Amino acid sequence: MQGSSDAVRCITEGILTNKIPERQSHKSKVRTTLKQSFRGSYGHVFSVDIYDDRLKKKFDKIGKTTFAELIAYYLNESIYEEYQRLSPKAQAIIDGFGERSENLTGQLRTSALKNLHEVPTKFNYEVKIRFRQSRDNQTILAKFNQDTATVLDAEESNEEVDLTVSITRLNINTGNGRLLVEGENDTVAFGFIGYRGIKLDAKKVFSENLDYNNGLPSEKWRHLKISATPIKLRDGKIIKYIVKGLY
Repeated sequence: MQGSSDAVRCITEGILTNKIPERQSHKSKVRTTLKQSFRGSYGHVFSVDIYDDRLKKKFDKIGKTTFAELIAYYLNESIYEEYQRLSPKAQAIIDGFGERSENLTGQLRTSALKNLHEVPTKFNYEVKIRFRQSRDNQTILAKFNQDTATVLDAEESNEEVDLTVSITRLNINTGNGRLLVEGENDTVAFGFIGYRGIKLDAKKVFSENLDYNNGLPSEKWRHLKISATPIKLRDGKIIKYIVKGLY
């Protein structure tokens, strides 16, 4: 279960320090502490502890509820799942985190989530990370199972495909978001390589598509035509598109 606490600690430290931590040590300003186990189950309670007054003030300013949203967002982003319940406050913090968001999710995939998924892959037990406000008030932040374990082995395809899409979510600072391919029901993550070097006019095409479609029924949405390279699981399922161009 070490992977669960490491993932939460990594997200917390990243947001508070604006740096992407690699591992926890006894000198870390943000640490996790195991509290107790659930009777008759494999559950564990752990706390996030902050040993720095400046970071503690920043955490208190953000607030526990908003911080739980941020943890849920990054846990789900790391397995290419959409987390839809972001408040404006949480969204603003993510937007301000900029390109570090991509570095953070990448760090989670290469370390903590590999350890976390040992339970689903070896024993076929689902892992749930909960925010526990009280004994009777708990919120599931993310779920991990044998299916999400396959995401860690996803690879970028050599092919390039042409798509007609609508933008459903976009972080204008990082270029990451989600899109809906015409004729499909589920959104898919997308991003760019070298986003900083893309011309502003091209970036605006994506943000303007999102702005126009926001609040409209899907039959009235405008679409974009893009070329992209898919990132696929071993079974061929596409979990992300790397946008190469507009046409």
